[in-house]
Amino acid sequence: MPKDAVTVADLMEMKSRGEKISALTAYDYPSGRLIDEAGIDIALVGDSLGRVVLGYDNELQVTMEDMIRHTAAVARAVKRAMVVADMPFMSFQVSVEEAVRNAGRLVAEGGAHAVKVEGAHAAKAISRIVTCGIPVIGHLGFTPQSIHALGLRVQGRDEAGAVRIKDEASALQDAGVCAVVLELIPAQLAAEITLSLTVPTIGIGAGPDCDGQVLVAHDILNMYDRLKPSFAKQYADIWTATLEAFKNYNADVKSGVFPVRKKPME
Repeated sequence: MPKDAVTVADLMEMKSRGEKISALTAYDYPSGRLIDEAGIDIALVGDSLGRVVLGYDNELQVTMEDMIRHTAAVARAVKRAMVVADMPFMSFQVSVEEAVRNAGRLVAEGGAHAVKVEGAHAAKAISRIVTCGIPVIGHLGFTPQSIHALGLRVQGRDEAGAVRIKDEASALQDAGVCAVVLELIPAQLAAEITLSLTVPTIGIGAGPDCDGQVLVAHDILNMYDRLKPSFAKQYADIWTATLEAFKNYNADVKSGVFPVRKKPME
């Protein structure tokens, strides 16, 4: 590991000194290189690849083999950023033993530095994974693998929901997570949880007071035209630029403008 590589200890130090943690999704070798060269702290190989790369309607169809393949591609590119791999649907819910085995595969075969697990119900599995020496990031609020149970909506708006998420955050910290992703919860609730935890919080649609932020790369680049979260800032319009380039290429081929016919040697 390069000496400037981001570690769990670095994340803790960043929280303690008030330095924001930056995280962005990556799904392949080029995106891993770009994240590293941009100086982003965490390359999250999210199961969101199911929607934005593999064309699924949601994350539930993503397999361990998908995650290992894409994580390995990112890990080959990254030198500094911490590579975090999502544990996909049903890779950790069945049993603690299976959760540990699958987390180990993401590290040993995929090259991940840490794994991310959704929900506080997996606290026992998280604790065991951490005991095995694998850092774990928790994930609370809206958890995409529970889309059918939760719906795509802000969580924790009412008092009971807010108390539940606070209790879950505390339970995840007790289980040994090194950070907690807070997705689609009210900003005030995210701020309260951030103050209550010793481990960093990383927000996505959870306001500005988390210790860090994560977004899906395809959202900030407009590389995916089917879903545009209101909380994601667009930094480029890759979809439109690429579509225009493809149309121009198609027109050039159809008209015979490309490739250019070279003059015969005199």
